[in-house]
Amino acid sequence: MFNPRHAAVVLLAVTLACGCTTARQSNTARTAREQLLISNAVDQALAKVDFAAFQGQKVLVEEKYLDCSDKGYVVGSIRHRLMINGASIAAKPEEADVVMELRSGGVGTDDADSYIGIPQIVLPGMLTLPEVKLVTRTRQSALAKIGMVAYDAKSHQLLGAGGVSSSQSDDNNLFVMGVGPFQSGSARRELKETTTPLPNQPIQPLPTTVAFNAAYESAPDRPERLQLTGDKSEEK
Repeated sequence: MFNPRHAAVVLLAVTLACGCTTARQSNTARTAREQLLISNAVDQALAKVDFAAFQGQKVLVEEKYLDCSDKGYVVGSIRHRLMINGASIAAKPEEADVVMELRSGGVGTDDADSYIGIPQIVLPGMLTLPEVKLVTRTRQSALAKIGMVAYDAKSHQLLGAGGVSSSQSDDNNLFVMGVGPFQSGSARRELKETTTPLPNQPIQPLPTTVAFNAAYESAPDRPERLQLTGDKSEEK
């Protein structure tokens, strides 16, 4: 005969035998992982755009139609890719040869959780069997959809059809009986690639003491002097 108390004892023993992992929550407004996912999706979307057509052109990046999360990163990444391909950035419309307008169809994150196990069960007699999670999977993903159109700054003639570029990044964490996380996804790959030093890669640490040179040119009777942060002494 089924005995609820015996079942509760068995499930409690299984629960105690399982491992347990607790993730520390971020104290910032947004977690570093969320920001990394969005920037990864933006990078993947822009990697599919060929900016070589703007070589030798002065390009004004118009961002007034761009309204999304991490707008600064999106604009800065496009400016960077334009300069890598031989374009220069114009500050004003009258200085530009080309105007590139940006827009966003969506830049954000989603998350989903799933598990294999036994849900919480309430039995007669005010007895409750606890939830048991054998395998837990958490997934957070980011989507970036960026639209671009370019036209001649003087004639306003369209330069090609423009278009949109979309990409998705993801971060997956798997826990087996509380042990984990076992990680996978594009965010994990980017971290591994960018944090692992390459062979013979030069290391350039910054000085641990802050110092500056004076803006004036040194003269024979006025030798160079380093102005340390917080140094209020006057030159003699």
